[in-house]
Amino acid sequence: MIQRTVLVKFAETTTEEQLQEVVTRFKALESHLKGIVDLQAGLNFAEKSKEYQVVLMVRFENRAALDAYVENAEHQAVAAYIRENGRVDSIGVDIEI
Repeated sequence: MIQRTVLVKFAETTTEEQLQEVVTRFKALESHLKGIVDLQAGLNFAEKSKEYQVVLMVRFENRAALDAYVENAEHQAVAAYIRENGRVDSIGVDIEI
């Protein structure tokens, strides 16, 4: 199984509504993709590392499912929305569990 964790940092001008829309769009990906075991997305409320506002954690059956996710048109649309709404930086890590 593969665990992907993504942290996204947005500009100060990005609104709370836009951040919540990112979370909503991330969560909607689960219904568009096969091979997802679990998907969690939410707003970071921790004081430490608070500059990264959105967190995504996805567990995939295998690397093939991860690769399909990366190339999926729905995922690409979410990525475009993030870029259009003030993405400053992101960190993504993949581990085998």
